[in-house]
Amino acid sequence: MTHFFIAKENVLDRQVSKQTNLLTRYLNSIDWDSLFSKVVTTTILIIFISFIFLIVNSIGKKIIDRSFNHAHKVTIMEQNKAETIHTLLRNIFHYAMVFLYIYAVLSTLGVPVATLVAGASIFSVAIGLGAQGFITDMITGGFILLEQQLSVGDEVKIGTVSGTVYAVGLRTTQVLDYDGTMHYIPNRNITIVSNLSRSDMRALVTIPLDTTQSITDMEKVLEGVNTKLAKTFAKDITQGPTLLGAVDAGNGRLTYQVLIYTKNGAQYNIQRTYLAHYLEALQQAGFKIPAVAAPSAPK
Repeated sequence: MTHFFIAKENVLDRQVSKQTNLLTRYLNSIDWDSLFSKVVTTTILIIFISFIFLIVNSIGKKIIDRSFNHAHKVTIMEQNKAETIHTLLRNIFHYAMVFLYIYAVLSTLGVPVATLVAGASIFSVAIGLGAQGFITDMITGGFILLEQQLSVGDEVKIGTVSGTVYAVGLRTTQVLDYDGTMHYIPNRNITIVSNLSRSDMRALVTIPLDTTQSITDMEKVLEGVNTKLAKTFAKDITQGPTLLGAVDAGNGRLTYQVLIYTKNGAQYNIQRTYLAHYLEALQQAGFKIPAVAAPSAPK
């Protein structure tokens, strides 16, 4: 029995010794000087390529910015359209630089990028599926810009998202919501664009009507307010204020409406300001402004 265990231990020792010898011969067969030199050379080359790409990227963006500023000064361009083109050019340059940098690094590492993409069918299919959405985004974004559906700075409504266009890129359109939320919308998901900046906006001021007083006297008070505020909002008001008259608001309530057309973005401030001045002037003139009753809950 003792001889059996001794024989078994000798076999194990020979196996371990053989494996150790194989590992030793393998390690000794490696040209460590050449390997170390190659690693150092490749690392230095990648650092050099990264440095060159950083410089080219910085210079390219500065050239785009300067060209944009120069074109904006010497040509008559809408500010919003110019900002959109500027952002789009920067995005195109950015994606091109990223692609070239990755290709250069992989080539430096000895990876046959073109062969892998052409030979690996599954990988090619995956890239094709991913590129399909990317290409769709680009085509849709191109038509949006070509048809001038929106520009940077426009007030828009896209689906359930409303806000100001912050940037238009190759893949996405960024919309800054009124509450500060930044929405990133893939261009292929943009089907209906409601642009609120392409025409004058309507500010409808509704005033509760005091039925015990003369409407003619009320209109005189309102005209006085209009004359008082005319200079303050001369740049923002494009048409009006126009006194529309009394309107039945339902539930036995009468209101008086004033219509004002303003530049985009100014309608809310003008609506609030005119309503506040109307109510104050009417109260000072002895008009009793009826309170607007809250709607009753449905039974």
